[in-house]
Amino acid sequence: MKTVNYFTILFLLIMTVPSFAGAPNDKMPVQFVQDTNKIDILIGGKLFTSYRYGLELTKPVLYPVKSPSGITLTRGFPFEIISGESNDHPHHYGIFFTYDKVNNDGFWNNRTSPPQIKHIKTMNMEEGLLSTISHWDGKSGKTLLEEKRDMIFSASQNQYAIDLNITLTAQDDKIVFSDTKEGMFAIRVADWLSENKGTGKFLSSDGNTGEPNIWGKQSKWVRLEGQKEGITIGIAILNHPSSACFPSYSMARGYGLFSANPLGQLDYLKARKVENPQPLNFTLQPGQSASFKFLMIIYEGQKAFGDIEKEFQNYSSK
Repeated sequence: MKTVNYFTILFLLIMTVPSFAGAPNDKMPVQFVQDTNKIDILIGGKLFTSYRYGLELTKPVLYPVKSPSGITLTRGFPFEIISGESNDHPHHYGIFFTYDKVNNDGFWNNRTSPPQIKHIKTMNMEEGLLSTISHWDGKSGKTLLEEKRDMIFSASQNQYAIDLNITLTAQDDKIVFSDTKEGMFAIRVADWLSENKGTGKFLSSDGNTGEPNIWGKQSKWVRLEGQKEGITIGIAILNHPSSACFPSYSMARGYGLFSANPLGQLDYLKARKVENPQPLNFTLQPGQSASFKFLMIIYEGQKAFGDIEKEFQNYSSK
């Protein structure tokens, strides 16, 4: 009679148990694929998003943006015309980082160039890190700011993440970011995820819900969560404490714009009727830099307040 090796049996049983989402061995591979004027970001062999740039765009964008199961979270317009979809604010598309009052130039509302945030080169494209250099060129053609962008893409079974670190460096001139609500790190979501037309609902780090209670207030993080095809899907934007002018004001709009704006102080205070509002007028001297750090989490399955707060604590400890 053969002797049964119970330790071998136990080992084989452990190895066949499925791992849970978020476990170290559950991390999914990130692949970058260079194409004409874009870099596709694939996770587990599937398209998550594409970093798009080119002379026809006024700014680099990430578009489209997919959930872990492949549901599109971003509005198609103006890249794609989809019947019945909203077509307001044609300068809102995908995920983007920009600002509308930089000296005498506006980089947010413009639909044609110049001004333009122009992709110059890709510095790194490996191990989940995509690093780029862009120039913020004004109407005169002069470069006002150099942008160094690091985007770290990561994923587990039910969650994708973009860890964004953007450093802006003033070039030859003093740069004043005059206060405006039109900025800064933003995503334009599909109608189904908006509060006005879809199932989406905003929640902030202060426990507030809905656009009227969140828009124009400072928050460590804001979450937008809704349902599509029977699946709960959410997006959270977390602002790192070391980021310039932390915490950001929230530009959470019911029609579908979801943005964190650390520099729009006066516009938001005035709109919320705060007594004696003062401007920030964030300024960089020639050669001076500022870093803006955000984490965007895209997930499937409901996340309660405590879940997002835990994500923020983990992120802010880095």
